[in-house]
Amino acid sequence: MEMTMDLAIAYQVIWGLIILNTIGAFITVFRKPRSIASVLAWMMTLVFLPGIGFILYAFCGRGIDGEIVYRFSEDHQNRIAEINDIIEQNNEHFHQTVKTPESELLKRYFRNMEESPVTKGNDVTFYTDGKEKFKGLFEDIRQATDNVHVEYYAFFDDKIGNAFLDILVEKAKEGVEVRVVFDPWGGKTNEKFFRPLIEAGGKVVAFITSRNLIRKTRLNYHLHRKIVVIDGKIGWTGGFNVGDQYLEVTKKFGYWRDTHARIVGTATFTLQEVFIRDWNASIMNPEDALEYEDRYFVVPNRAEAGNVSLQIVADGPESEEQILKGGFTKMLLAAEKRIWIQTPYLIPDDAMINAILVAVRSGVDVRIMIPCMPDHPFIYRATQYYANYFQRRGVKIFNYQGGFIHAKTIVMDDNICSFGTTNQDIRSYALNFEVSAFAYNEELTNQLAQIFEKDMKSSALLTNEMINQQSYWLRFKQNFSRLLSPIL
Repeated sequence: MEMTMDLAIAYQVIWGLIILNTIGAFITVFRKPRSIASVLAWMMTLVFLPGIGFILYAFCGRGIDGEIVYRFSEDHQNRIAEINDIIEQNNEHFHQTVKTPESELLKRYFRNMEESPVTKGNDVTFYTDGKEKFKGLFEDIRQATDNVHVEYYAFFDDKIGNAFLDILVEKAKEGVEVRVVFDPWGGKTNEKFFRPLIEAGGKVVAFITSRNLIRKTRLNYHLHRKIVVIDGKIGWTGGFNVGDQYLEVTKKFGYWRDTHARIVGTATFTLQEVFIRDWNASIMNPEDALEYEDRYFVVPNRAEAGNVSLQIVADGPESEEQILKGGFTKMLLAAEKRIWIQTPYLIPDDAMINAILVAVRSGVDVRIMIPCMPDHPFIYRATQYYANYFQRRGVKIFNYQGGFIHAKTIVMDDNICSFGTTNQDIRSYALNFEVSAFAYNEELTNQLAQIFEKDMKSSALLTNEMINQQSYWLRFKQNFSRLLSPIL
């Protein structure tokens, strides 16, 4: 009788805890506006992982802190306006590019949302091999005479990481201004790794989201940008991080296929603005703040100019709008002939899913290339789920077999393309600090299309037969990962 009473009390306590946990989950999740998918994913986590779920939420689910919203003084705003005037004056020296309704709509969208100017006369060179990319980047840095600004998500303490550091130390000792912003969670490096650079006169800062993690709990927000600006006129951005795995054949990934770009022209002004904003948001000492000096914004001479019109767009969780995702959606809905996408992670939200399906059902040739192997198990299974989903609805899915593809590119019709750091997943849309370039140029678009076609030769087209051969256990993992996709 006494044991029965003890069991009854135990059951009551357990049910009471379950009820309290569920109520706490509802209060926690609905405290701030968020998407329905995110609400459901966090509810599952909090309800089915009592206690543990709340710990995960504390570090990964809370919104971005208000201090990360970039604040500009009136002087800085005036200076940015002056820089934009310089861009407009430089644009007048170049022939008017061929206007299409699609390109004009996209340009206007970004101007209205981000005030990102269209820059003309840029020279753009693509790099798809890590060794070639770092060879070209290091050559540019060695020739720097005034300033080198570096910003990377992952900076590893390995062979290429130390080679990069040595070059920066060398330039700092020469009197060149060298500044680095890094995300400690990307390459697991810290200021100790950069100590030789600091001792040589360089300045290094960890991105603001890595500070006060216990109190601010911003673990889920990453500096995913890859930016280098040299002497205010040469810019580099794209998918490559700084680490040996990105340029050597490894046992885990094989060959690393990525896309990076070297840009010469006033498009680098926007990359420089992004760097200055990130630097000023992250510094601890106000005396280290960067001003918008002329030497950071240098118009290249005409001999260095190209013919590419570019719009550089930055976005992050500090923005109320998902600007980059809006641009991708607009490309999908405006396309008439083709949309070819390369992305390592395919975890779109409902808006992007609908845009992709609208494009397919409008007769647009939609192709998406993804890796054939995981670098993150849950993310890869979710990517597989969406690959299967889109294949059944007419999207051509290519699994890259030549190693690991990490490129983030889009080819739209014949004269619009995009490249940068932004993946086609919810994290890049809403949680990461990203930057991407949108080019309005037939020649450059054709170059990316040719790269895509070359990669197709090393890819396998996903078919119904391949999907039907997937085991029930694999499909379970895909569906389970898809449910968690809004918080991956």
